[in-house]
Amino acid sequence: MEITRIFDILPHSAVHYQSDDTLCSKENGVWVKYSINQYIEKVNYISYGLMQLGIKKGDRIATITNNRPEWNFLDMAILQLGAIHVSIYPTISESDYKYILNHAEVKMVFVSGWELLRKIESIISEIPQLNDNVYTFRNLRGYKHLNEIVELGMANPSPQYLTDIKDRISPHDPITLIYTSGTTGNPKGVMLSHHNLLMNAKAVMPIVPVRQGSRALSYLPLCHIYERMMIYTWHLLGVSIYYAESMAKIAENLQEIRPDIFTTVPRLLEKFYDKIIATGRKMEGFKRKIFFWADEVARAYEVEDQGWVYNTKLKLARKLVLRKWSAALGGNFSVLISGGAAIQPLMCKIFNAMEVPVLEGYGLTETSPVIGVSNFFKNGVKYGTVGPPLPGIEVKIAEDGEILTRGHCVMLGYYKADNLTKEAIDEEGWFHTGDIGNIEPEGQIKITGRKKEMFKTAFGKYVVPTIVENKFSEDPMIDNIMVVGENKQFAAALIVPEFGDLRSWCASKNIPYTTNEEMINHPEILKKFKKIVDKYNKFFGDTEQVKRFILIGYEWSIATGELTPTLKLKRAFIAEKYRDTIEHLFEKG
Repeated sequence: MEITRIFDILPHSAVHYQSDDTLCSKENGVWVKYSINQYIEKVNYISYGLMQLGIKKGDRIATITNNRPEWNFLDMAILQLGAIHVSIYPTISESDYKYILNHAEVKMVFVSGWELLRKIESIISEIPQLNDNVYTFRNLRGYKHLNEIVELGMANPSPQYLTDIKDRISPHDPITLIYTSGTTGNPKGVMLSHHNLLMNAKAVMPIVPVRQGSRALSYLPLCHIYERMMIYTWHLLGVSIYYAESMAKIAENLQEIRPDIFTTVPRLLEKFYDKIIATGRKMEGFKRKIFFWADEVARAYEVEDQGWVYNTKLKLARKLVLRKWSAALGGNFSVLISGGAAIQPLMCKIFNAMEVPVLEGYGLTETSPVIGVSNFFKNGVKYGTVGPPLPGIEVKIAEDGEILTRGHCVMLGYYKADNLTKEAIDEEGWFHTGDIGNIEPEGQIKITGRKKEMFKTAFGKYVVPTIVENKFSEDPMIDNIMVVGENKQFAAALIVPEFGDLRSWCASKNIPYTTNEEMINHPEILKKFKKIVDKYNKFFGDTEQVKRFILIGYEWSIATGELTPTLKLKRAFIAEKYRDTIEHLFEKG
């Protein structure tokens, strides 16, 4: 069975993988599972219902929801009608919702519940083409419900008509609009096709060491292209997908599901490791000594064989300590796939030492998304790189160091923005990523920073903040850090402490802990962070060293606006929010 469009995945799965838990989510404390046949049935009923409501090829339908099977049902139902799925982040501002819904000329929108509905309630009347076609997944008073469309489809099945529609859909037709936030101006609508996403999924398949019946736990937003493409990959491989209840319950869900595979962002792995170290600090005597000896062994892990002495230490460290760490993740992982931001090489070493292999991928929404990913083949893993390019994808480095790519991954363009498309994709088809880096002698891609994030000091020296930040973030006492200093005489930093670790450290030093805001000004704590800054400054030249810093009294998050949905820094937002604080860092004295 040839798979050339995304919706072709479903009949393929029905033939090859008869699973009773293709999609799963928790409702009222119980895992609700959908077989592949139930999945297909739901999708077809929704398609029939949408047909009755007049939805046709090219129409835009939006979803605003957390991860749940209904997202998948709608996604496939929309695509097999030739309509376009506008998958929107649940965490954006009201003004962004208004812009996207109007710019995409969305005809219908599906919202998961009251919390997200409130975000768009006041602007619904300002989206004329919607005609109040707002549906919910929960039965909320005064609003239409997805089940109404399912029931309409059940009452009006049109299998032959649906087949005719599907037959007229080309692999190169657009299937989605994903709006990405620019550094300035309005969000840009990235147009991707069946071909873009399918080719990316098929190229990733041989890299992933899973089998039919393997389980994946999914927590990254489905509206993000990274998780969405991986969901299609899991379908192609016959992997069962379990949606995490929330960020707060990931650890609990890992224990319940014991997944074989997990797509994540580096920040979650760092937080997991920080919690492990915090546990170790509470230990005493010989037990504590063994714990931190095993940590040192893990930190020294390398891909290459390190000889009999190290291998003996590693074997013992795993037996005594490291397997307990991996058991906290469910103890069943074949691989973790990290993307969305650069992962510290230290994290890769530690997780590999724990027998939890980590592969790192790289790409953008505009590239469907994967350009390169590390793998288990020859020269597939080199710490500090994102592996070689996927088959069928070309990569080269421009004269100014920018990474360019060409191939099946490159988007159709930006919606209603031909000028922006021409800026991003040159006449030879090369997409300009905006990232800087190089290609290693063995063929791996190494990212060294973003062109727009680089800054020049007052002395004309360039600083790549991400390189400095990634190194400093290795310290468990640092939760987040942003390096600043454009047109200033030196580099400085805003540092968010890891408050759990800070509290433990204070207890060990008999320092009474009051509030986060008070503790960040405590002389002993400032002295401690000065030592940390001095320690990591040794890895950098004078220009890149953090000469001054200030501690921030609360944890940065998606909710407070400093982090993106994939937990990257929103630099422009942070710079504006802390404008006076940053200026104070550079005052004389």
